Amino acid sequence: MNVWWRAAFGAAAMGFALGCSITVSEAVHNRYVPAVVCAVVAVLLIRPFRRRQELGLRNAARGLLNGLVVTGGSAAVVLGAGTLAGWITWGRFELHRVLLFLLTNTIIALLLEALPEELSLRGHTWSALRSRYRGLLAAVGTTALFLLVPGISSAVQLILGTIFEQNTQALSFAPPGEDIASYLFLLTIFGFTLIAARVATGSLWASVATHLTFLTVNRLTIDGAKRDSGWSASLVSQDVLLLVPAYLVLAALVYYVQFLISRPELSLASSLPQRDK
Repeated sequence: MNVWWRAAFGAAAMGFALGCSITVSEAVHNRYVPAVVCAVVAVLLIRPFRRRQELGLRNAARGLLNGLVVTGGSAAVVLGAGTLAGWITWGRFELHRVLLFLLTNTIIALLLEALPEELSLRGHTWSALRSRYRGLLAAVGTTALFLLVPGISSAVQLILGTIFEQNTQALSFAPPGEDIASYLFLLTIFGFTLIAARVATGSLWASVATHLTFLTVNRLTIDGAKRDSGWSASLVSQDVLLLVPAYLVLAALVYYVQFLISRPELSLASSLPQRDK
């Protein structure tokens, strides 16, 4: 099978899994069931075609810790700078509500987004493209396919929702209420950062932790009031939201430095392709 078709299968699998979970969420009044459905469908579609080593499923503890520290640290630096500049003010910190939010959000975000998306895209799709292409082209290709996932999931939900006579939404490449250009811009930077995490550490778990930390930081702070997280950030203007891609860029740079320290003879763009065995 052509390498691009194999790579595209990762995006299709994730889009299908997410579309199925959205359909289930319309039928059940429980946030956990759709998340479990998404994770199970993605694993069943991807895992039979890739060995653990090809997916980067190794060094779990070190990879998770690395992703948490790099992404969380980058967010703290950038959002902290924004606070010192007077661009962000913070609401009351309610510990018990924050802890409850962290518990529920971690379970749902891990199963619904972080684990299945990383397994499908930075796991399967990245490995397929790296079997033939150098790092830069594989990264661009993986990220381009990542941008198609919201549209694929929207199409799947539209089809399944029609079959099961549910309320359906119009076909879109961004979630309802999101500006599509801004959303795809952020998703592009996010995609490259997630690839940098995997390449720098050699572990998909670093990408999973980066993904989960990113979602948690944003939902706890910037979206805190909307999500009743027990803490919230108020921005002086919508332009301050650019601090979000800014801390992703910082995290990607940290991962790049890690990569150069571990393999100084290579770079992310010039490293030789490693063919699947």
